[in-house]
Amino acid sequence: MEKIIDDLMILVENACKKENNIFGYGIWSHHIKPMISLGQKLAEEYGADKEIVTIAILFHDLVSIEDEKNCKEHHKIGAERAEEILKKYNYSKDKIERIKLCILNHRSSVNNSKNSIEEICVADADAIIHLTEIGSLFYAAYKEMGKTMEEGQKWIKRKMEKDYNKLSERSKLKYKNEFETVIKLL
Repeated sequence: MEKIIDDLMILVENACKKENNIFGYGIWSHHIKPMISLGQKLAEEYGADKEIVTIAILFHDLVSIEDEKNCKEHHKIGAERAEEILKKYNYSKDKIERIKLCILNHRSSVNNSKNSIEEICVADADAIIHLTEIGSLFYAAYKEMGKTMEEGQKWIKRKMEKDYNKLSERSKLKYKNEFETVIKLL
C-alpha cells in the first residue's frame, strides 16, 4: 500500500506545482504535507486507520488545486475523483468508501456529521493545521483575497473560530491552549 501513498504524494505535489493552481505551492508545503503528519498522529492517538486517513488527506483538496471551479463542491467532486483513482489500484471497495466519507465530511463550512474515527481525524487535522500553519491563513487573506489589514484579521479570526468549533471534543480539549493563544494574538 505504500506504493499508492507514494504515487498519490507525487500526484498531489505535482498538481500543487502547476501554474493553474490558484493556491500556489504553499497548499502543499504549508497545508497538505504537514497535515499528513498531523493526521497520522491523530489516527495513532484516536485508534483510526492511518492509511485511510493519509489517503483521504492527500485527496481532500486535490480537485480544487486542479481546477478552481471545483472549490465550492470540492468535497463531493474530490470523493468521486478519489474513487476513480483508487479503483485503478484495485484498492479495497470498503476502504474506498471510507476514504470517500472522510473527503465528503472534512469541511468545517459544510458541517456534515462525522461517523467514523477516520472522518474525525481528517476533519480535525484540516482545522488544526491552521493553528500550526497560521501563516497560510495570512497568505490567503492578504495575498490571495487582497483583504485590508482589518478585513484579513477578522476573516482569519472567524476562520479559526469556525474551525475550532467544528473540532471533535477530544481535539478541542487537546488544542484549546493553542487556539486561545492565536485568538488573543489576532
